[in-house]
Amino acid sequence: MTPERKVMLTEEGLEKVQEELHYLKRVKRTEIAEKIRNAVTFGEIAENAEYNSVKNEQAFIEGRILALERIIENYELIDKEENPDCVLLGSEVLIKDMKSKKECKYTILDYVESEPDCGKISISSPIGRALLGKKKGDLVEVRVPAGQVKYKILDIK
Repeated sequence: MTPERKVMLTEEGLEKVQEELHYLKRVKRTEIAEKIRNAVTFGEIAENAEYNSVKNEQAFIEGRILALERIIENYELIDKEENPDCVLLGSEVLIKDMKSKKECKYTILDYVESEPDCGKISISSPIGRALLGKKKGDLVEVRVPAGQVKYKILDIK
């Protein structure tokens, strides 16, 4: 068996993963067990839509628990540098779209913590990959579904 890749997390990200795991194990498992007990009372299990639905929900929850446990087994905390010279994992980057002149701030994180709507992007996203290793003042071209976009890095924290 090959070792799994380390998942890079911030302390905040690790806490969120641990909280979700705790919630799923302590709360959702109990809720699912109760739903299964109730669904069994609806009659023959083979033709019981309620029972089948709850069993599917249970399978999803158990799969998520396994995924979170793997993350916790294979995580490494991101070591944030105070004043990085270039964009690293954990960096907060202020960029400017050279066409629209719009400025955006992104934090570059691993996939587990990415929330694009909140400005947290994955290192494996097109923008995340393009920014990694670049310095303040660099121009970065990113291929997106709409075409090519050019950004200027204004600041790195």
